[in-house]
Amino acid sequence: MYSLRDKRIETIDILRGIALLGIFLVNMPSFFSPVLHIDPYSYYKEGIDRNLSYIVDVIAQASFYPLFAFLFGYGAVLLERSLENKGLKFKTTYTRRMLALLGFGVVHAFLVWHGDILINYAILGLIYLLFHKLNGKTLLWVGSLLYLIPQIVMSLLVVLASFIVPTEEDSFKNETKLINQSIEIYQNGSFMQITQQRWEDWYLINGGGAVVLMFFAILPYLLVGAGAAKIKWLENPERYKKSLTITMWISLVGAIILKLMPYYAGHKLSITMVQDFIGGTFLTFFYITGITLLLRKETVQKWFQPFAFAGRMSITNYLTQSVLCSFIFYSYGLGLYERISYTIGVVLVIVIFILQLLFSKWWLSSHTMGPVEYVWRTLTYGKRPRWKKYKEGDSL
Repeated sequence: MYSLRDKRIETIDILRGIALLGIFLVNMPSFFSPVLHIDPYSYYKEGIDRNLSYIVDVIAQASFYPLFAFLFGYGAVLLERSLENKGLKFKTTYTRRMLALLGFGVVHAFLVWHGDILINYAILGLIYLLFHKLNGKTLLWVGSLLYLIPQIVMSLLVVLASFIVPTEEDSFKNETKLINQSIEIYQNGSFMQITQQRWEDWYLINGGGAVVLMFFAILPYLLVGAGAAKIKWLENPERYKKSLTITMWISLVGAIILKLMPYYAGHKLSITMVQDFIGGTFLTFFYITGITLLLRKETVQKWFQPFAFAGRMSITNYLTQSVLCSFIFYSYGLGLYERISYTIGVVLVIVIFILQLLFSKWWLSSHTMGPVEYVWRTLTYGKRPRWKKYKEGDSL
């Protein structure tokens, strides 16, 4: 789906909108519960809560942040093409764009919510500059190998270690002290106490050895996305129908086997790592290829159109989700942290996201981009872009 009118590739916008929903589903428990310190397979004890958590684990966990990274790389190549057409230097403009994104991420991570992904994407986006001159096929190979080799080696080591380390040490644990600390601070703490807790939670996810893990978990997708953009994989679904179809079926089979692995092979930490880091990848590419092939049909395009509006305002919607949820769950807002069920959390995701779909469509009927995208573009180019859409009768 390529629109000559506004020079946007709607398949990308739709995939980005779907990724927003998937990421929100996965993120929601982190907003209202101490998910960093719990065993996700035993913490939710009620039937519907547990079943819903299992469904989200299978269809969303570790599958949508890779999709976002893939689209991030795809978008970098589209930006480079656009800048070349305008006679602008890619490296300079793109560096400013990533530094602005880094600024958004720092504010988001330490003043709103610890689970920020923008910092990581901004840093890895800058690293992408080392690869951006490679051709499409080379980027696909480099990204694939950069992902497969470390993941396969790490997965084998973890599985082997599970046979050596006693079973109880190869399992999730509910860290009671850390759980109680999170609940107390997010429910009743001051803004400064919550900010300190945010820092500790952010460092737990991103500090130490997690930096290396994050590098190999995101950069490969970014490179593969850039490679796919250079060969116009998603822009020409008819031309690449065979490769898209083969990838879709292989990905589906791999996803079914590996994403369900903890449910037939046991809820061990080692098995869950294989489920996430390899099974999640299979599911990511099933979503990419399956949706791209579906969008060849006009009737399907109409059904997916609302996601395109949300995708065009992805940063605005992503940050809005965090602002709303931090207000709902933290003490300086409604203070509902650890006071709602997993099921209510899923319902909130659906309600908030539907409102975002409606708001995005309404906003883009009169504006060219979302509010945060406007600021981002201004910081990128050093001048304010056209924000309001021209109405009939307006002078150009």
